[in-house]
Amino acid sequence: MVSEIDVRERTADECREQIREDLRDIPTGETVTIVANHDVEAALYQYQIKRGETLDWQYENAGPEVWEIRVSKSERAGGGTALTEFDVREMPPRKRHSVLLETFELLDPEEGFVLVNDHDPKPLYHELHSTRGDIFEWQYTNRDSQEWKVEIRKTDEGEAEDDDEVQAKFDVREIPKQERHPTIHHRYGNLEDGNAMEITAPHEPRPLHREFRQRYGQSFSWEVRDKEPGRCRVRITKGGQSSTDDEVPSQSTDESMDVTEELDVRDLPPAQRHQQIFEAYEQLQSGEAFVLVNDHDPKPLYHQFEAETGSEFRWEYRQREPDEFRVLIGKADGIENDSSASETTKAPF
Repeated sequence: MVSEIDVRERTADECREQIREDLRDIPTGETVTIVANHDVEAALYQYQIKRGETLDWQYENAGPEVWEIRVSKSERAGGGTALTEFDVREMPPRKRHSVLLETFELLDPEEGFVLVNDHDPKPLYHELHSTRGDIFEWQYTNRDSQEWKVEIRKTDEGEAEDDDEVQAKFDVREIPKQERHPTIHHRYGNLEDGNAMEITAPHEPRPLHREFRQRYGQSFSWEVRDKEPGRCRVRITKGGQSSTDDEVPSQSTDESMDVTEELDVRDLPPAQRHQQIFEAYEQLQSGEAFVLVNDHDPKPLYHQFEAETGSEFRWEYRQREPDEFRVLIGKADGIENDSSASETTKAPF
């Protein structure tokens, strides 16, 4: 019997396949150690969903270079008819959509899982509907503030759109108007630098472009890929220079601020976040700013900045959502006008 599954030399697809094959041969009650160079917890959830079996696991070593997880099979309660829960609350936000979409693709018709999340996962619904159509059922079973549960079942095989250059697609014509912009900003916030998303709209979404300039400065590119009556397709890439900078002027409330970067600290341990933020501030020149992205309100930082910096310090909320706060943090040009500085900086009260 296998006692260790070493997938460190495997590609991501090979890793998942080997884990599925080796776990299938382990008897109930037995334990095996998985050794990998990345976290493979998603593969364990996917195994449970596909095989209808229950796994218990415990981390022996959680990276960053080597991951070791002890996994055992246990008897499944409820006769094996209940859907498996897939709890993503401890998963870094940037990984959630890609892992969940990957898990959905593994399903056969009539298979499914219960998604457990710490906020309403409606953006995932819109992404699935835009890229897969009406081949799934989506039913809320719990709507608590910290525990949302949704039963997701695949009803038909369908055909997945294959585009390695784009990580997410939305047809906003199918999304209620009040949900369009929040959905797009939410998904964009979870993209890695260099990744792209595409949106299809009934016309060129200039108001959305202005919002992107307000929130993200020059840290994205915006490219109209296709335009015809009743349909406009736009590709948005995280990181880079906008290809239409001259078309839409910056709408920042502080025209002197040049946004140099977006600093997303959500995946960092708490102890490292403050250090990264203050280092980023120290590197700013007068008139520059960065956009801080955090998974909770960074209000304590405001008071620390106010106590330790001068009147050039600027703080402006750009977004306040349950798992995504965006704050413009910058240094104003000049420090001679204290009264103006105090009025411009918006205290988080």
